[in-house]
Amino acid sequence: MMTGTTAPADLLRRMFDAAVASAQPALCVPPHLPTPRQLEGGRLIVIGAGKASAAMAEAVETHWSGPLSGLVVTRYGYGAPCSRIEIVEAAHPVPDAAGLQAAQRMLELVRGLKPEDTVLCLISGGGSALLPMPLPGLTLEDKQAINQALLQSGATIGEMNCVRRHLSAIKGGRLAAACHPARVITLLMSDVPGDSPVDIASGPTVADPSTCADALAIVRRYGIALPPAARRLLEEGDAAESIKPGDARLARSETRMVATPQMALEAAADVARRAGYAAHILGDAIEGEARDVGKVLAGIALQTANRDQPFRTPCVLLSGGETTVTLRGTGRGGRNVECLLSLALALRGHPEIHALMGDTDGVDGAEDIAGAIAGPQTLDRAWALGLRPADELANNNGHGFFQALGDSVITGPTRTNVNDFRAILVTD
Repeated sequence: MMTGTTAPADLLRRMFDAAVASAQPALCVPPHLPTPRQLEGGRLIVIGAGKASAAMAEAVETHWSGPLSGLVVTRYGYGAPCSRIEIVEAAHPVPDAAGLQAAQRMLELVRGLKPEDTVLCLISGGGSALLPMPLPGLTLEDKQAINQALLQSGATIGEMNCVRRHLSAIKGGRLAAACHPARVITLLMSDVPGDSPVDIASGPTVADPSTCADALAIVRRYGIALPPAARRLLEEGDAAESIKPGDARLARSETRMVATPQMALEAAADVARRAGYAAHILGDAIEGEARDVGKVLAGIALQTANRDQPFRTPCVLLSGGETTVTLRGTGRGGRNVECLLSLALALRGHPEIHALMGDTDGVDGAEDIAGAIAGPQTLDRAWALGLRPADELANNNGHGFFQALGDSVITGPTRTNVNDFRAILVTD
């Protein structure tokens, strides 16, 4: 549902929908499944975590006729109708007891496997919070506090995941190590800049080259308040160290990337071209403070609209990645709507520029809203309602702002996740 739309807004929404559709597990998972012959007479056990993991499990069930069992954990409301693979729902982005219990059961499920067995691991964005298994000496409450502090710190997703890996009993390759000596095939849906496997859900089946010292440096850099027991674990090092490259327990573990932000952006670009617009992908791994990225993107859009540089109009400027928000206010916001509001302020109502920004999983921040749309009248309409856009941005209230205008983009759970989507339409 989207209200207050115009023709440019309709095109932007079609591009967003195409990006989401391109990453649907029903399309991208089946080509990567092992064949019955490759199982060599062993069992196939399915495990996984993430916002798309239930939909991935459903795709496996649909395309696999042989014996099958397993357990995956996904976000509340993101389940799927599976009969052979158990689906557990848990909290995201701050973990809860349901996620902890699922993580414990998953480790038990893969212990004692044989060399002829195969573990199919379905990992997508959000898996880090959905598998909250703290190291001995830490509690679930500690993990919740750590996650909350990381989300508010302004650290990049790679930095946050580095800290998470070193305070977890299941991430940083530990889940794959528990599967040894079975073969492990991990199907990854990337939601991180650069598509680094170790950063997708904090790499539960991937060797981790980073160290406790790296994690501690990140904590100090951002002044992140850790529970005393967590800080001690990082300072002492040994107990919190993750599984390193070359570890023999991961010798039979492989990863396959089945969906990425770049693939989603290319699908959106095809929609734009069919509508007669040149499409330019600025990058699939753009990071930084959301409001700063919004200003930069506005600068590129204005130069394009006013001077046909660096691109000629009409065109669409596409980008992905994962920005961050350093919380300063008390509003209802997410990184995409914060970036979009910042862009709208910098554009100052330019008559030829429209934009949509949203999260492909359907949830921007903690709200059940995917993102929002902005156009030439956004600021005037806000002022007419008595809103002060600059104050709303300062209060981190992007969702409240665009909801008041009726310009929220609401998809419901998309059951996939390839991170942020940003499209700026420049007409001529």
